[in-house]
Amino acid sequence: MKKTIKLLILLLTSSICGIGNAQVQMNFKFDTSYGDNKTIGKYVEINGAKIYYEEYGKGEPMLLIHGVNGDIKTMGNQIDYFKTKYRVIIADSRGQGKSELKTDSLTFDQITSDWEGLANYLKLDSLNVVGYSDGGIVGLKMGISGKLKIKKIVAIAANLRPDSTAVNSWAVKFLINERKMVKSKIQEKDTSQDWNLQKQLIGLNADQPNIPTKYLSKIKAKVLILAGDEDIIKNEHSVEIFENIPKAQLCIMPGETHFTFASNSELLNAIVNTFLSKPFKRPDSNFTKW
Repeated sequence: MKKTIKLLILLLTSSICGIGNAQVQMNFKFDTSYGDNKTIGKYVEINGAKIYYEEYGKGEPMLLIHGVNGDIKTMGNQIDYFKTKYRVIIADSRGQGKSELKTDSLTFDQITSDWEGLANYLKLDSLNVVGYSDGGIVGLKMGISGKLKIKKIVAIAANLRPDSTAVNSWAVKFLINERKMVKSKIQEKDTSQDWNLQKQLIGLNADQPNIPTKYLSKIKAKVLILAGDEDIIKNEHSVEIFENIPKAQLCIMPGETHFTFASNSELLNAIVNTFLSKPFKRPDSNFTKW
């Protein structure tokens, strides 16, 4: 049953170590013990919960945010690459990895507030945000809230809504079935794993996010919307997000999936690095203005 839950999270938005299939092979093997680095790992209490985080590298701060039911290690391909260029700060989001849950109703608002709290605790004056899947949603919400001085945001495979207008219908249907299974396990008082946590994580994607498109106009940071052309997120939805952010760029990676962060990290990291390291441009093809 645990394998079923991990597969669910993989199919939806996550980054589960050691799982692959015939179509997508992902790498989660690193020389550094990301997520379990006893020499640098720290806890800080934010909004009533102990949040675990690690830092790597020096320079301009980068918040690196993982997907649902993931943890620090699942973003190891990005830590490896960016720690030589930035001060990479990565945490286990609330209820995931080593961080406490301390809620009966996990929301993106809560996770966003936690990350903003971590940035304030570290006294980050100006920063970049790179978020994958649920982490991308958090990045967009941080941009909307405007509580931090954010230079650039990279939202990888993010969505504004949980329904089939934004997410491919097969994923929506799969989630409905798995939610029923988790409910039955709770009713049976099964103790093979923490079903309450799984219920909340499923709810995070089944019922959330609910971000009105008009709210995207509040984002002052430069934003890169990034997805695979065979993503869980519909291509037209990624375009919708891009078109409603004042200063944004869009990249739909050819022949790529929701899992490019671990299956073809060389491509994804290079695209993200180009966006972060070069001046933002949004040229116009309208040659009649030239």
